[in-house]
Amino acid sequence: MSRAVLSIGSNIGDSVGHLQTVVDGLRDWIVAVSPVYATAPWGGVEQQDFLNATLIVDDPDADSREWLRRAQRLEAEAERVREQRWGPRTLDVDVVTCDGLRSDDPELTLPHPRAHERAFVLVPWLDVDPDATLDVDGRPTRVDALLDRLDATEIAGVRRTTRPLELR
Repeated sequence: MSRAVLSIGSNIGDSVGHLQTVVDGLRDWIVAVSPVYATAPWGGVEQQDFLNATLIVDDPDADSREWLRRAQRLEAEAERVREQRWGPRTLDVDVVTCDGLRSDDPELTLPHPRAHERAFVLVPWLDVDPDATLDVDGRPTRVDALLDRLDATEIAGVRRTTRPLELR
């Protein structure tokens, strides 16, 4: 069994539509889909807010590299362009964690190296898995505890929307 947590985001074009393409493309393996959140951009690049969500996916035939390949395929189909680090994008699909694996490979670092610092990852994740844990510095840490460590203004900047993603 291969269970992964994916963080998805978009802030160019039809952002809800881009997020929905991920749900549609991974439909057969989705265990849970979080609500959609609006969040301020992270990383200091001036741009419009993102829409973000978290998916929990499971496929006994997929390993972490396969989840990355699927994520990159969906980004390519959304015409994702990587011009500026932390810049605007049609679609971003990050593998946050997969089966608790650790990897320092620059192509796929697991768990995602900054997930524990990002409210836009942690808040939607808790919606679909209230008991979630994430390895931080080699120790499993509850996601709600990680969220408690963040600045209150960052958490307040993650605003739940009424825009649903649908398993169709």
